[in-house]
Amino acid sequence: MITPLGKFLRKLRIDAGEILKDMADKLDVSPSFLSAVENGKKKMPSSWNSKICILYHLTPEEKKKFTTAIAETEESITLSLDSLSLPQKETAISFAREFPDLTEEQLSILNKFLKKEDKKND
Repeated sequence: MITPLGKFLRKLRIDAGEILKDMADKLDVSPSFLSAVENGKKKMPSSWNSKICILYHLTPEEKKKFTTAIAETEESITLSLDSLSLPQKETAISFAREFPDLTEEQLSILNKFLKKEDKKND
């Protein structure tokens, strides 16, 4: 069953005139792995988030659609703390602990802040 993320990825590569193998090569994975991600049988590696945005020069609107597709598809996320500083680790752990209790207003403020940061990095 194709997922919202799978639909997004498939449309992205078709719009770019690519076949499954082309996108898989760009992402350094096998075509079968990419197909499994599109069909919801495998979880998308977190590194793809920024990699796809860069490789396919996603517009802010496309980035929003990509983020929404990920949110609609994924049931959990994994964050590697390996290379993070102690303050970054503490912040990530505190955020994960408090996240379920954030209000809609707090989430809105956080999203606005993060979108401003995205624009600075574009």
